Amino acid sequence: MFRHRSTARCLVIVLIALLAACTRGGKKEAPPSGETFGADDTYSRSYPISQAQACEAARRALLGQGYLISKAGAEVVEANKTFQPDAETHTQLNVRITCVPQGGDQAIVFANAVQDRYALMTTSNSASVGVSMLGSVSLPVGSSGANLVRVASNTVQNVDFYKRFFERVKYYLPSESDKPTAPPPPEPTTPPDPPPA
Repeated sequence: MFRHRSTARCLVIVLIALLAACTRGGKKEAPPSGETFGADDTYSRSYPISQAQACEAARRALLGQGYLISKAGAEVVEANKTFQPDAETHTQLNVRITCVPQGGDQAIVFANAVQDRYALMTTSNSASVGVSMLGSVSLPVGSSGANLVRVASNTVQNVDFYKRFFERVKYYLPSESDKPTAPPPPEPTTPPDPPPA
């Protein structure tokens, strides 16, 4: 009987400890800063053309706005553009376009832009001169240098930026006359109707 009560007490203590451990971990982790998965299509658009044609239209849209194309293909286009708002700040905008077929003769174009900001950091180096009788003397006869250091990087979330980009892609879509036409049917080897008798 004593053994049964001590086993029951141990079981109750273990259950209480398990419940306490479960309730402590109840805090939900906050989503990443600025991340919201919603139903809006800020980063993608569908077009009634093939995957390769969609990526070509995106490439032309970027070229038309002064972007330097670093990679171009039927599935992916990567480009960048640099800005220098002031003497000590440098900004680089990196754009990646992914074109995905969507059944039949349609494609979805996904766009993502990342903005990197660099600042000019200066460093100065001094030289030490040692003379055996006097010891070591530090002189400001060194050199100074300036380097660009990345100080920020973020995904562009400006809806208007993407809206304007997709409008430019639409401008570069092939027209109806540019689209390939279906080949004519083959010439029949025999007349379709027998000649009248």
